[in-house]
Amino acid sequence: MQKIVEKTLTKSDEVVILFAGDSGDGIQLTGGQFTETVELFGNDISTFPNYPADIRAPIGTLSGVSGFQLKFGCVEVFTPGDKYDVLVVMNAAALKVNLANLKTGGVIIANLSGFDAKNLKLAKYIDNENPLTDHSLDGYKVHAIDITKMTREALKESSLGMKEIDRCKNMFVLGFVYWMFSQKPDNTIRFIRDKFKKKPEVAEANITALKTGYHFGDTSETFTSRFQVKAAKLPPGRYRNINGNQAVALALVAAARRNDLDLFYASYPITPASDILHELSKHKNFGVKTFQAEDEIAAACAAIGSSFAGGLAATGSSGPGIALKGEALGLAVILELPMVIVNVQRGGPSTGLPTKTEQADLMQAMFGRHGEAPMPVLAVASPKDCFDTVYEASRIAVEHMTPVLVLSDGYIANGAEPWRFPASEDLPEIKKPPLPDNGKAFREDAYLPYIRDENEVRPWVPVGTEKYEHRIGGLEKELLTGNVSYDPENHERMVAIRARKTEQIAGDIPQQTINRGTEGADLCVLSWGSTYGAIETAVRDLVDEGVPVAHVHLRYINPFPSNLEKLLRTFRKVIIPEMNRGQLSVMIRDRFLIDARTVSKMKGLPFTVDEIKEAIQNELP
Repeated sequence: MQKIVEKTLTKSDEVVILFAGDSGDGIQLTGGQFTETVELFGNDISTFPNYPADIRAPIGTLSGVSGFQLKFGCVEVFTPGDKYDVLVVMNAAALKVNLANLKTGGVIIANLSGFDAKNLKLAKYIDNENPLTDHSLDGYKVHAIDITKMTREALKESSLGMKEIDRCKNMFVLGFVYWMFSQKPDNTIRFIRDKFKKKPEVAEANITALKTGYHFGDTSETFTSRFQVKAAKLPPGRYRNINGNQAVALALVAAARRNDLDLFYASYPITPASDILHELSKHKNFGVKTFQAEDEIAAACAAIGSSFAGGLAATGSSGPGIALKGEALGLAVILELPMVIVNVQRGGPSTGLPTKTEQADLMQAMFGRHGEAPMPVLAVASPKDCFDTVYEASRIAVEHMTPVLVLSDGYIANGAEPWRFPASEDLPEIKKPPLPDNGKAFREDAYLPYIRDENEVRPWVPVGTEKYEHRIGGLEKELLTGNVSYDPENHERMVAIRARKTEQIAGDIPQQTINRGTEGADLCVLSWGSTYGAIETAVRDLVDEGVPVAHVHLRYINPFPSNLEKLLRTFRKVIIPEMNRGQLSVMIRDRFLIDARTVSKMKGLPFTVDEIKEAIQNELP
């Protein structure tokens, strides 16, 4: 008679889990599928995929560890979490790299086959040291499962070779984790059947491994407890899971389709921005044109050509590529043509840390072009905010006839969260500058391309429009005609006009508001970009405890909102946490003479909530 094992159910408001292993272990796929499942269930989520910098680091080594971190809960989630409740590791290296961030008493699920003598040596455990047997993990709940062996046993009748069978072990893990968190594997089964519809034997092997892992948890006498996280109370609407790069791409598509513009996106592949090009290339049915150029310079110049032809033009890269685009971006400034430039920041300088995040390109965005070449700069706060911010950047670019630079970063680009997507009719209209139709636009039957309205905005006339022929180029423009001019007075005047045009955009953007806390608090934490989530969470917790702190988050970096200085002066102190050495702090001190203090982190990793709380407490009496 089969023994019935009683299982206890632990209810939690939120859980942090990390999947970790070699790049070839399918860690990102495993984490992504678990994310989709809990999101479909109704949990709020935030993810942090963490890739190794080496394309093919040696298997089993510390440098080859890939991770996927996820926080999900029935409460509002802003970050993927500081420390893990559950750590799933496929080998010894994955444990060694990530153990320090596991909560005391947390759960470790370890693949026993990944802790053999070879893997222990590759992970730099000395002599016969084995964390699964030497009691060094006594403070945790350790479940060592021979995942590789059990996957092979489950698929022994499969026609697949041993290498292909071993690739299914991530599905065994995923099935077990589904059981552990009271989730059903149905969504992943549908995903597998669709992904491998042309390889049914591969699909069935993965589904078998998935179900085997699930039933192992359900029937094993070793595992007597599981977790349950209730669905979150999210605002009503239609949701989808989205990462930052996908949201950037969809914002560009929406801005073009909603406003009858042709979208052209040109770029050169670079981590972590390449997925914008990949995503946009899937939307040819919406008339999207994508161009993988031979280099960064060609990509930027092709985008300028598209803008001159009357289309919504965009280009994207990371810091090194933006540096190469510098002269072309200056050309876009002097031509005064609309264009959206996306910088998905990564660790630098030079090649730096290609797969790690950073915020160190703010000064590059502001000043990294030859001569006086101002342009609006916006920064995204989260994966879903990429949509709203890039759509807004498209509006500013078109309505103010200027290139606009949007700052994202690797953390946002690869991270994901639920996005309540809008209906097309709910998106704001972008108003193209009209063709001038009065005599003031012409002189002796010659069109004046640099005639301006009250906001210093020149008309947008697609090349080839009859009677509006004009030429463009990088040499300084004469005030109205656009003819080449070396006149000193004209140059100074044109420099001032281009600067004033950017400054006047402050009248066309929202006033700055307080995200959390109240005006006049003892301390203001000012943020921009991806520091939003950690700071919002930290300030929320401290405000609930009665701490006199407030959070102000910037989307508009250049120009600043017109009331920003007045708002910041209501606080006794201002601190600015940044993943750089204090670039926004320099700008705030320079512009407003406010003693903004820097909290710097440059480790290729985002701020944790605890780090922000500690910085706040250090500044309060």
